[in-house]
Amino acid sequence: MRILHTSDWHLGRSFHREGLLGHQGAFVDHLLEVVESERVDVVVVAGDVYDRALPHVDAVELADEAFARLAGSRASVVVSSGNHDSARRLGFGSRLMDAAGVFVRTDAAGIGTPVVLGDEHGDVAFHALPYLDPSALLEPWSLPRRSHEAALAEAMTRVRRDLATRTTGTRSVVLAHAFVAGATPSESERDISVGGVSRVATSLFDGIDYTALGHLHGPHELSPDLRYSGSPLAYSFSEADQAKGSWLVELDARGFAAAHWVDAPVPRRLSRISGRLDDLLADPALTAREDDWVQATVTDVPRPARAMELLRRRFPHTLVLQFPTPVARDDAPAAPAAGRNDHEVALDFLSHVRGAPATPAEAALLQQAVDACCHDPDQDVLVGTGAER
Repeated sequence: MRILHTSDWHLGRSFHREGLLGHQGAFVDHLLEVVESERVDVVVVAGDVYDRALPHVDAVELADEAFARLAGSRASVVVSSGNHDSARRLGFGSRLMDAAGVFVRTDAAGIGTPVVLGDEHGDVAFHALPYLDPSALLEPWSLPRRSHEAALAEAMTRVRRDLATRTTGTRSVVLAHAFVAGATPSESERDISVGGVSRVATSLFDGIDYTALGHLHGPHELSPDLRYSGSPLAYSFSEADQAKGSWLVELDARGFAAAHWVDAPVPRRLSRISGRLDDLLADPALTAREDDWVQATVTDVPRPARAMELLRRRFPHTLVLQFPTPVARDDAPAAPAAGRNDHEVALDFLSHVRGAPATPAEAALLQQAVDACCHDPDQDVLVGTGAER
């Protein structure tokens, strides 16, 4: 059996206000091409189909198109929900979709009941575990503690209980959306530590022929049969150096046989550049990055004016402009002293942060801002005393 392992589509997500729906649609096209060219039998999606619990209508339409096209392909589809998905909304119509070969599993109550598919060697039991919120399951499952490991351990107990009832030779695949120890997160994943300790041990999946993990956006091979596919697109500049794609997994009669990486199309590369503004605008080595999405760190002191405007003349897809955190100096302004007015304090702060004093025009603008904040035309005056109330 040939299984294509993917996850973390995050349909509807934007990248620093740049819409990605067209790029996500191109990934769906790529997915269908791989299904046909690699003769894939099953596509597994290990959570986070959507980027939010209430996805935009365009994201829902793309998901509908993706599942309909996969249903018409040679492959069956097994999907679990992630922490970004609404389990109820993603799972709507799942019993109807089963008949089309698209098996969407979002309800924790169904854990222990697998999707069973077959090949020439017999049955493969796919246990698709939705994202498990330990706070929601603490009482219903009588968990010993509120943690993701406790919730996932109970889920895997139910999985193994089912597998123990199956005929010898039944192979097992588990889909799990979790943070498994040994993997490295990116900036774009939502923290799941609220509501319980987030990391879980790899040993929870011992004895499973293949575990398809979701949640982390970079690909990881924790063991030959325990892998993250990562997201199909980069969703933060911390992912600039990550490969994006899917795992093509092969099961033989004994279980896991091999896994091969399949690159996803890259709609636009990500680049992080750093240096003085004049150098960034003139460096010939950066020519190849001019069409990339760019995160620029400008190191000039003082900070140059119109930096984003100038950068976009050369790098039109510059999305992020940042400056290094200023180093604490011995001449850092102290707490406001008696007799110093607000305007002087503001000027000191600007000079400290920027490394250069305000220009006359900036000083005048700060004075206007201070005056606007301090003057309240609606204040009443006690007649005859001059005292404000």
